[in-house]
Amino acid sequence: MMENKNRTQELQDRVRAAYNNKTMLKIVGGNSKQFYGNNFEKNNVEVIETRIHQGIISYEPSELVITARAGTPLKEIEALLAENNQMLPFEPPHFGEHATLGGAIATGLSGSRRPFTGSARDFVLGTRIISGKGDIMSFGGQVMKNVAGYDVSRLMVGALGTLGLLLEISIKVLPRPNAEVTQVIAMSQQEALKAMQEHNQTPLPLSALAYENEKLYIRLSGAASAVNSSQKKVGGETLVHADKFWHQLNEQTHSFFNNKAPLWRLSVPYTANVDLNENSFIDWAGALYWMHSDMPAEEIKLHAIEQGGHATLFKVSDHNPSIQERFTPLQAKIKQLHVNLKMRFDPYGILNYGRLYSDL
Repeated sequence: MMENKNRTQELQDRVRAAYNNKTMLKIVGGNSKQFYGNNFEKNNVEVIETRIHQGIISYEPSELVITARAGTPLKEIEALLAENNQMLPFEPPHFGEHATLGGAIATGLSGSRRPFTGSARDFVLGTRIISGKGDIMSFGGQVMKNVAGYDVSRLMVGALGTLGLLLEISIKVLPRPNAEVTQVIAMSQQEALKAMQEHNQTPLPLSALAYENEKLYIRLSGAASAVNSSQKKVGGETLVHADKFWHQLNEQTHSFFNNKAPLWRLSVPYTANVDLNENSFIDWAGALYWMHSDMPAEEIKLHAIEQGGHATLFKVSDHNPSIQERFTPLQAKIKQLHVNLKMRFDPYGILNYGRLYSDL
């Protein structure tokens, strides 16, 4: 306990010193997701590592809540949950052996189960952070509460460390489904998109819908009786080693991702019509498109906006790593909210400045 207290103090002292000296800090956890977000090539930048601050603080299986320090390895948390037949419902990708809980929450990335169980943000109950002033602040708790105003703990999800250095996170977990099966049906992309829209409007126990290479993948999860009856209704062939397929999609080790062109992530309404004449891997029941493309960035972003969504340059290509703005530009009013929050939590802009947007 004393060691962790000292680790917290060490991190706080580093941030306070940076605040006093106006030194920019680059927050690094397991270093598995440093590719995500804008380039962090700035002068007068110091690296501050969160992996020194790790460990599970509390876990109540009967309460479906786990609290852990941000530097705790994701695999350690998932292993403990698995022992109790529970899981992180949003299936956070690791992208590396040393992925941490803090990195999963800071990026806010969710796997294929997201449309049916919820996103990372939906399961964060509370956080403890160090602000850009060096102050330790706590938000939320270990139970769901309805409150007015900002749910500050959830603001940290997807903020890429620009609002605070995460110390501790409390997360709601869920039981693993009793049964799970994946059915595969051969069809065209247009047929698959129509089928996904139809499935979304049925009471099937869906936990994932994806499409790639002329095949629709339908994952069913829940009580064995419900899964078995739904399997017959859906039809198709049962996918052998289905866990491996979804893992490869989540971790981007599937052969589709073996491409040196820039990788784009388009998040759109599942009824959208994304037509860029590019080969795509469609996830989230039609609401997420993974796409390799050398098309101009602004053209892709504009198309996503026209479809009611947004586009993110998820990974740059080896031959063109210099594109700075990875995310779709914010509307003026939303941008002002971001500016106001950044000023409140990090007035000198020392925490991961520019990682989310070049001027934030």
